[in-house]
Amino acid sequence: MTSPDRARLTIDLDALAHNRSVIAQAAEGAEVAAVVKADGYGLGAGPLARRLWTEGTRTFFVARLSEGEALRAELGDRDATIYVLDGLLPRTAERFDAARLTPVIATLPQAQAAVALAAARGRYEAALQVDTGMNRQGLSFDEVAALINAPGGLRALDIRLLVSHLGSATEPGEARNSQQLARFREAHALFPGVRTSLAASAGAFMGPDYACDMVRAGISLLGGGPEERPDPRLKAVATLTAPILDIRNLRPGDRVSYANAYTATRPMRIAVVGAGYADGVIRGAMGKGHAWAAGALRPLLAVNMDLLVIDLGEGQAAIGDPVELVGPHALVDDLAAAAGTVAHEVLCRLSHRAERVYRGA
Repeated sequence: MTSPDRARLTIDLDALAHNRSVIAQAAEGAEVAAVVKADGYGLGAGPLARRLWTEGTRTFFVARLSEGEALRAELGDRDATIYVLDGLLPRTAERFDAARLTPVIATLPQAQAAVALAAARGRYEAALQVDTGMNRQGLSFDEVAALINAPGGLRALDIRLLVSHLGSATEPGEARNSQQLARFREAHALFPGVRTSLAASAGAFMGPDYACDMVRAGISLLGGGPEERPDPRLKAVATLTAPILDIRNLRPGDRVSYANAYTATRPMRIAVVGAGYADGVIRGAMGKGHAWAAGALRPLLAVNMDLLVIDLGEGQAAIGDPVELVGPHALVDDLAAAAGTVAHEVLCRLSHRAERVYRGA
C-alpha cells in the first residue's frame, strides 16, 4: 500500500468490461445501458462510464440532475445519451438543455411540463416511465390514458424510450414479473415504434421477453449477482483491503470490543485490522460475515468505526499483511447477506477514506 495505515479500494475496470459482456450475452441482443447513479454506486461514475464507453456503451442512467451534469462533464465531447430518472422537476429545463440530458418523465406534473415545452419549442425529447406494479415511479395507466389522446398530450412529445421497472426480478419465478411484463406490453401498444426498457440488472438475465430493446445494468456491472447471491459468471469490480495492525492471543472468557461483541470460548488468535464502518464495512455484518486473510475466509468478530477484528484461526499472518474485506474472495453479495442488506448498499457505503486505485482505465 502507498499509505500503510490506510485501507485501499481497488476498482478493476477490466472486470467491469467482463461483466458488461456477460450481461450483453444474457440480454441476447438488447442494448446494454449503464446505470451509474450515486457516483457509480460509490465507485466513481466518471472512470466507470469512460471505460464502458470504450466497450460500446452509449446510454447511461443517473438518478439526480446534478449527477447527470457531472457525468456529462466527465464524458467530455463523447456523444452519449444520459437519462435522468428523477425526471423534469420545476425550474430545471434549462439545466437539462445545457448538459444535453434527457428526462425520464415519471409523474403527471412532469408530463404536463414536458408537453408545455413541446408546444413552446415545437419538439421536446424525453423518456416516459409507466408504473406496471412497482408503485414507486411512473405514470399510472389512467394518467397515460388521459394524456395519450388529449389535445397537446403525450403524442406531442418526442418519446425516445418507454421505461418501467420490475419489482421482483431477483426472484425470477415470482408471478409479479409476468404480470408486470403483460402490463408493460399493454402500455407499449399505445406507443408503437418506441423503444422499450423494462429490465435492470436482474431482469437482464430473465430472457429476451424481459430484455426488450434495452437493459439498464447497474449492480451486476459491478459484480453483484442478479439474484442477490454470488454469480460465478461475474467478477468483483471493487476490492477493499486493509492492513493488519496487531495480532493478539485470547484465552477462554476474554471479550472482544464493545458490549460483549464476542467472547472467546477457546484459545485463539485474532487480528486487529485498520478499517471499520467509517471505511464502509457495515457493522451489522459482525458475527455473520467473513474477511479473506491468510488464504481463507476468516470470521468477522467485531466492527468499530476505525478497526475491526477477525479470527485468524490457524492461519499464518503478520502485521502489515492485507485483509480483503470485499473482493473476489470476500464476495459483495455474501457480505450484504451477512449484514441483512443488498450489494448496492455495501458498495454505496464504501467511503473516500480508503485510498482509491483504478486498474484498466
